[in-house]
Amino acid sequence: MTIILEPLASSTDVTWHPVCALADLEPEWGEAALSDGQQIALYRLWDDSVRAVSNQDPTTGSFVMARGIVGTRSGRPTIASPLHKQVYDLESGECVSHPGSAISVFDTRITDGVIEIQLPAAA
Repeated sequence: MTIILEPLASSTDVTWHPVCALADLEPEWGEAALSDGQQIALYRLWDDSVRAVSNQDPTTGSFVMARGIVGTRSGRPTIASPLHKQVYDLESGECVSHPGSAISVFDTRITDGVIEIQLPAAA
């Protein structure tokens, strides 16, 4: 499922974008969303929290992170790239298997059952 996002009105330097209902995402499974040409990978975790990162694999440049493997390292949620299996912390974006690499992370919130992600406002 690919979701096209429409920005919410905002007077700050960031904008919240509605994505989909929390119930639309399967636990521990990724989905891709598109906003202003930016691909986002969304993950609903086992505790019903939602994490969002860039869908672009930092190592290869391929847009595949939504198909990664959800897991944990030291109690923190992670995603492993489906291509070369680099593991990224879903909260910080840091690569825990190959230090020095990172993936972009985005804040999320759930409002009335709808997942929203926070992206920088378009210039």
